[in-house]
Amino acid sequence: MKDGFRQQMSWLHTWCGLTAGWVLCAIFLTGTLAVFRQPITQWMEARPVVQDAAAGDRAAVLRAATTHLAANAGKARFWRIELPGENGGPVLLVWQGGGPVALNPVTGAPLTGEQAASRKTEGGRHFMSFHYMLQADTPGYWLVGWASMCMLVALVTGVVVHKRIFKDFFTFRPGKGQRSWLDAHNATAVLALPFLFMIVYTGLTFFYTSYMLWPLQAVYGQDGYQRYQLELDGKQASVRRPRGGAPAAMQDLALLVPQAESLMARPARRVLVEQPGRAGMVVRVFGPADDHRAATIANTLSSVAFDGVTGAVIEVKAPKVDQPTTSADVHEVLKALHLVRFGGWSMKWLYFISGLLGTAMMATGTILFCVKRRKKSEQEFGRATAGVYRVIEALNVAAIAGIALACIGYFYANRLLPVEWSDRALWEIRAFLWLWLATLLHALVRPFMRAWVEQLAAGAVLCLLLPLLNYLTTGQHLLAYATAGDWQRAGVELVALGFGVMLAVMARRVQQVRKGKP
Repeated sequence: MKDGFRQQMSWLHTWCGLTAGWVLCAIFLTGTLAVFRQPITQWMEARPVVQDAAAGDRAAVLRAATTHLAANAGKARFWRIELPGENGGPVLLVWQGGGPVALNPVTGAPLTGEQAASRKTEGGRHFMSFHYMLQADTPGYWLVGWASMCMLVALVTGVVVHKRIFKDFFTFRPGKGQRSWLDAHNATAVLALPFLFMIVYTGLTFFYTSYMLWPLQAVYGQDGYQRYQLELDGKQASVRRPRGGAPAAMQDLALLVPQAESLMARPARRVLVEQPGRAGMVVRVFGPADDHRAATIANTLSSVAFDGVTGAVIEVKAPKVDQPTTSADVHEVLKALHLVRFGGWSMKWLYFISGLLGTAMMATGTILFCVKRRKKSEQEFGRATAGVYRVIEALNVAAIAGIALACIGYFYANRLLPVEWSDRALWEIRAFLWLWLATLLHALVRPFMRAWVEQLAAGAVLCLLLPLLNYLTTGQHLLAYATAGDWQRAGVELVALGFGVMLAVMARRVQQVRKGKP
C-alpha cells in the first residue's frame, strides 16, 4: 500500500510539475530579475548620473523646485518632488498633467539636453508585472495562482516520493544522462526548498483577494477593496481635505523636509503637495520605499503630513520598531517577505540566487521528463504520443532558453526603439512577448537539440554584447558607472555578462551532447 501511495504521489508530482513548469520557469525567472527592479529601471532610463549631489544646498534646491512648480503648474491638483537617491541623480518634478522636469541637485537649475534625457520605459516594473499576472490582467492573476498551487503540490509530493532526498543532495554524477538530470533536480530542489515553500505561499497570500473576489464584494461592495484592506491592516485612511479653498502661501519646504526626516528617522525621498496654493494644502514627505536600514520586517514605509499653510504636523507614519507584533501585522510581514523589503542588498542577493536555483529546479524537472520518455515511452497518449512529446520538447526550449532570450531582448528593445516614441514603454513589452512567441515557433520547426543550442547561444551573445550596445546608443558604459559610484547600474551589466557566460557554457555543453561527446 505504501508503494501504491508513492506511485500516486509520483504521478501527481510529474504532471503537476510538467504542466505548470513551463509557466513557472517564466514566473520565477522574471520574479528573480524583479528583485533588482530599481537598478534595472535606472539602467533602462539611461539618465546621466549627476555627481556630487550631496555637495549642494538642499534648501536652495527645494526652494528652486517650489518656484519652478508655482510658475509652471500653479493650478495643478498636486506637485511631486523626487529627491536624489543613494546614487545621486537629478531632482525630478512631476505635476498633474506635466513633467518630469529635472533639476540639478547642486544648483537647482533646470537640466536641459543630454543631462535631462530619460527614456520612457516600464523598466524593471515589467518583470514584476509579468511575474504576478503575465501582462494579462485578471486571467493572468488566475493562471499564476493555478501554477503556484500546482507548484505547492509538486513540492509536497516531491518530498514524499524521494526516499533519500537529503542523501541525494550530496550526490552528483555528471555525464550520466538521466541520472545526472535527476541529481541536478534533487540538489537544486533541496538547497532552495525552504525558500521555495516561503515564496510560493506568500505569493498566494499576497493576491488572495484576486482569487476570492466574490466574498469580498459581497461584504464590502464592488469598490470596497481599499476599505477592506485598511480594516484588515488596522490602519486609518490618510488625512484628506476637501478640495478648493481660498488662495494661500505654502510653508517653506526647506523647513518641513528636515523636520519630517527627524520624525521618521529616515531620509526623505519624495515630497507630495496636495492642492498647492490653496487653504486646504497638505504637504506629505515620504521616506524610502525600500529602506535597507529598517529595523523591522513589517511597516517599513514612513511618511509625515503637514498642513501646507501653517506647517503644523497632522499625521506621522513611522515603523513600529519597539511595539510587539500583532495579528494585524501578519499580512504586512507576508508582503515584506515576498517583496524582500528587509535585510538590504545582501538579502536581495540571497533572494536572487535562491530564485535562480528555483528556476533551475523547475527547468531540470521538465527536461528530466523528456529524457526519461526518450529512453522509455509510457505511451500515455496512444498514437499521438510521439507528437505530444515533440510539442513538450518545444515548450521546454521556449520556457527555459526562450524566456531568457526574451528577457535580454527586452533590454535591447529599450536601447534600439526610437527615444521619441510616445508608446515606447508599451513597445518594449510587446517586443518581449513577441520574441518569446518567436522562440516557441523556432523550437517547433527546428530539431529540438539544435533549437536548444541556437537559443542558448543567441541569449549568450546578446548578454555579452549588452554593455557594447549601451555604449553605442547612449555613450554610457560600465567604467563610467563604476567611476561615478553607480554600482546599481554597473551591477546590471555585470550580471548580464555573468548570464552570458553561463548561457554560453550551457550552449557548448548541449552541443557536445548533440554530437555524442561525453
